[in-house]
Amino acid sequence: MRRFATLRRAGLALALGAFALPAVLAPAWAAPPPPGPAAKTAVNLPSWDQLSQAQREQLIAPMRDRWNSSPEERPRMLEHARRWQQMTPEERQDARRGMKRWEHLNPEERGQMRALFGHMRGLDDNARRALMEKWRTMTPEQRRAWVQANPPPPKPDRSDRPDRPDRGPMPPRD
Repeated sequence: MRRFATLRRAGLALALGAFALPAVLAPAWAAPPPPGPAAKTAVNLPSWDQLSQAQREQLIAPMRDRWNSSPEERPRMLEHARRWQQMTPEERQDARRGMKRWEHLNPEERGQMRALFGHMRGLDDNARRALMEKWRTMTPEQRRAWVQANPPPPKPDRSDRPDRPDRGPMPPRD
């Protein structure tokens, strides 16, 4: 019974965090909502300076934990933050859409995308466009054959990080 109460409290905390964090973060990094009915129903949340210390801590704590637990990832995290700050609101929205698409891919599709984008890194803009056009016209069997001929780059070795099992690349945080 005691275990059930602990699990229930943990579930409630997760649920509250899942709803509260996006609500607090969305206005800070999202593009302004388009005018219309959705904009009228949007909740007005305060600016950073108007947040309470507890709200600020709630936003910063996950990042602090990631920073402290992964010293080898700090350069990558700083680079992601720098690139995010340089993006226009439209580029940020495109990045969010890409992450949502990635989340809905099955493992085979993710492998194909890793192979495709790993191959595209070495191409110029015209060759990338041509490859994407060709990819769109391929059948699933042709795509599988292409991936076999052009395997994705190897995943980074995470054996030295027992605290973080291999879950693939970490998505950018909004």
